Amino acid sequence: MRYVTGGIALGAALALGGLVGIGTSASAAPTPIPPAHTQSLYAPSALVLTVGQGDSAAQAGVQRAVTLTCTPKATGSHPDASGACAQLRAAGGDFDKITTIKSGTFCTREWNPIVVTAQGVWEGKRVSYEHTFANPCEMKAGKGTVFEF
Repeated sequence: MRYVTGGIALGAALALGGLVGIGTSASAAPTPIPPAHTQSLYAPSALVLTVGQGDSAAQAGVQRAVTLTCTPKATGSHPDASGACAQLRAAGGDFDKITTIKSGTFCTREWNPIVVTAQGVWEGKRVSYEHTFANPCEMKAGKGTVFEF
């Protein structure tokens, strides 16, 4: 009988010790670390826009560059961030619609290329855009508010 009683006492001691250990470890648990990035209700829209002299972005020297963030609000180093974001939204993010030369524009046929680029994210989608205007006259007629900096 003693043997059974000793076994029960040992089992009870281990069980109580385990419960005490659980209680102390629960109170000593570290505070959970918040996630590295927070969720947003808006898809990201952040771009780097450049203007350079040359045939293509690979060959052009960048003359000017700005940042443009459109979501959740228009910010960045672009001089008219809200106007540029409004134009991009109206075009559905299609840069070809923005860089189309307005009809009725008359420019010389000189070849003095200017290239504009847009790199980044528009409404959660990766953007890599490049367009070459034949000369400054064409650029003035087709750059829109987005590339007006």
